[in-house]
Amino acid sequence: MTKLKSQISNFYDSIIEWREHHISEKHLVLLLSFFVGAFSAAAAALLKSFIHLIQRLVEEQLIADERTWWYLITPVIGITLASLFVKYIVRDDISHGITKILYAISQRKSIIKAHNMWSSIVGSGLTIGFGGSVGAEAPIVLTGAAIGSNLAKAFRLDQKTMMLMIGCGAAGAIGGIFKAPIAGLVFTLEVLMMDLTMTSVAPLLISSVTATALSYILTGVEPMFPLDTAEPFLVQRIPWYMILGVVCGLVSLYFTRGMNKLEQWMKHSIQNMWLKLLVGGVTLSVLIFLFPPLYGEGYDVIRQLINGDSLSALENSPLESLLETSGSSLSVFNFQIILLAYFAAIILFKIVASVATNGAGGVGGIFAPSLFMGAVVGFVSARIMNLCGLLVPETNFALVGMAGLMSGVMHAPLTGIFLIAELTGGYHLFMPLMIVSVISYLTIMLFEPHSLYAMRLAQKGELLTHNKDRNVLTLLKMDSVLETDFITIMPEMTLGELVKVISESKRNIFPVIDHDGRLRGILLLDEVRNIMFQPRLYKRFTVGQLMTSPLAVLRFDLPMDKVMETFEDTGAWNLPVVDQDRRYLGFVSKSKIFNSYRHVLVHFSEE
Repeated sequence: MTKLKSQISNFYDSIIEWREHHISEKHLVLLLSFFVGAFSAAAAALLKSFIHLIQRLVEEQLIADERTWWYLITPVIGITLASLFVKYIVRDDISHGITKILYAISQRKSIIKAHNMWSSIVGSGLTIGFGGSVGAEAPIVLTGAAIGSNLAKAFRLDQKTMMLMIGCGAAGAIGGIFKAPIAGLVFTLEVLMMDLTMTSVAPLLISSVTATALSYILTGVEPMFPLDTAEPFLVQRIPWYMILGVVCGLVSLYFTRGMNKLEQWMKHSIQNMWLKLLVGGVTLSVLIFLFPPLYGEGYDVIRQLINGDSLSALENSPLESLLETSGSSLSVFNFQIILLAYFAAIILFKIVASVATNGAGGVGGIFAPSLFMGAVVGFVSARIMNLCGLLVPETNFALVGMAGLMSGVMHAPLTGIFLIAELTGGYHLFMPLMIVSVISYLTIMLFEPHSLYAMRLAQKGELLTHNKDRNVLTLLKMDSVLETDFITIMPEMTLGELVKVISESKRNIFPVIDHDGRLRGILLLDEVRNIMFQPRLYKRFTVGQLMTSPLAVLRFDLPMDKVMETFEDTGAWNLPVVDQDRRYLGFVSKSKIFNSYRHVLVHFSEE
């Protein structure tokens, strides 16, 4: 076995060596971007097929003969299977796919674990196939990014190129699952916050277009949500689209903060896995019973709303039975009010259903929930305006509402614009798409500076942005600038003993530690220079009497931008670094940070 491993290793090394001599890195990147796009599209097709297979199984075997009560149980079955799969097979957290990509880029040198190339497909397939109220897009984006990262790692490419391959994987995943090549490109630029350069644009485009083309071959060229009816854009409706943009921005704020707080509550308040399953499963079942549109991704409801068939969303709901019982005794106006209240409740409880699904152990993303809520928000806004006599097209509003909510939740207006245009074929509605998306984005920016994906990392200082200075500081790690060649001394040492240490040191700062290695203070050479040549004082003074407190003490896990703020606030040039127990680790100097900063900046700015 050892001999076989050695032969495989030698063969692998020979392939890498051949590549280095015959294929330049520039050409390799273009070639890899093609394969990343193809593999990402294949993964997207595999996930959709897996989901549809389970859905057919559920519908044909479990829900035959009108036994619709199974819809209340199947999501819990899917969540349980996904939770057991993650806990006992994957043994790693695979939720929050986009956040994990952002974290890998900023904190893990663009390395994504190999199991992410398949684990998210299985986990999200089980969750969504059985009716979990989440989307498949974020898991497949994580899958595509993992494919890009691991391919780059296999060819021993550097961190900068691995980051680009992650972007190619994400662009390919979006292009493949949505048949939206432009959206794949702009998603990578806006959400993953990669800078558009001549070096990066070609691989991203190759990956996105390749994935979309393969998706066309496998599933046809029809858009995901084809429009049967849509009215042309009219200039006089611009004010109403502006109002919709503000509404979408406010609902995006509710979506972002509400989902974040519910997730945190469920994570910290319920620790037991089975209790989480019980609470999440019961919550989801009750919500699906009251509001059947919350079952699954909700794409059928989106199709109904953008094609003017809102009443179909009432099927199998308690409201449908109530309306049938009321019959002709219900006035048209009262019917409209009840219908609006029903859809408003769906908007309110969709995030609860999504958090119940993921919090209980399911695997899914927020792409589909944001599209679903956007369509409902657009429809409700249009219906209210029509009741007020404004006469706006509900199908158009449902369509652009999707772009508005996606732009607000993801802080990605370009992604919202191009994705919805490509999803529906509604290119003639670019103007309202732009109006609603931009206003929604500006509205939420007044209250929340980061998207739901990024806010967790931003709070820890671990987020890359389009600010190059901040990005470089985020990429710098404490261990890369830590200096450990300082001689430590003890508080009980005499001045005479200190002089011997000084004669052997090349530094003019001496960290003072106790017997447990904890930092007690520092001693500067300048502070003892006037007495170190007076032998009569060698036994009179001890280090404990001569040491001083440092201007500040840095924790090893402190983000580099906070380190620089500390240097600026104190005016220091050297500061000691300790661990969480205040044990001394070394020193960091401002000059060392500047040198490392310049090196990283040059590396990541090369075209």
